[in-house]
Amino acid sequence: MKKDNSEEIFPVVDEAGNVIGKATRGECHSGSKLLHPVVHLHVFDAEGRLFLQHRPEWKDIQPGKWDTAVGGHVDFGENVGMALKREAREELGLTDFTPEYLKSYVFESDRERELVNSFKAVVDPSAVKPSDELDGGRWWTAEELAENGDELTPNLRHELEFIMMNYK
Repeated sequence: MKKDNSEEIFPVVDEAGNVIGKATRGECHSGSKLLHPVVHLHVFDAEGRLFLQHRPEWKDIQPGKWDTAVGGHVDFGENVGMALKREAREELGLTDFTPEYLKSYVFESDRERELVNSFKAVVDPSAVKPSDELDGGRWWTAEELAENGDELTPNLRHELEFIMMNYK
């Protein structure tokens, strides 16, 4: 069975995103609350539907939930833009998109603290090709998102308000 690499190295940052150290994925996800940066790309089609990925059961955080189309950690030595392009390519096969910055904020759960760097892009649905890193994905309407909140990750539920407000 697949699993996350607990030895992967992440930058530890302050709330402004300045690197102040480094730690492993295992350390960052152990309840240490070491602040580490992540990227989210909210992928829309021209009709306003939002693509969500289904998180595999083997993930160490929020297995089996619906989540941001692209979401991943910034690796140590990488900047936010590099991580966004890498994650979009790895998770959805997206290479030709224009990300629009939405906002950055600190998200805290019982296991971790993340500095989330959130972006959106409008793409042709045929360009979205979920990889085996995901357990598939699908396009959602605003109504479907509102009706299925319990199936979404807490982080995505937090972001939906400003994601949908900032569409178009």
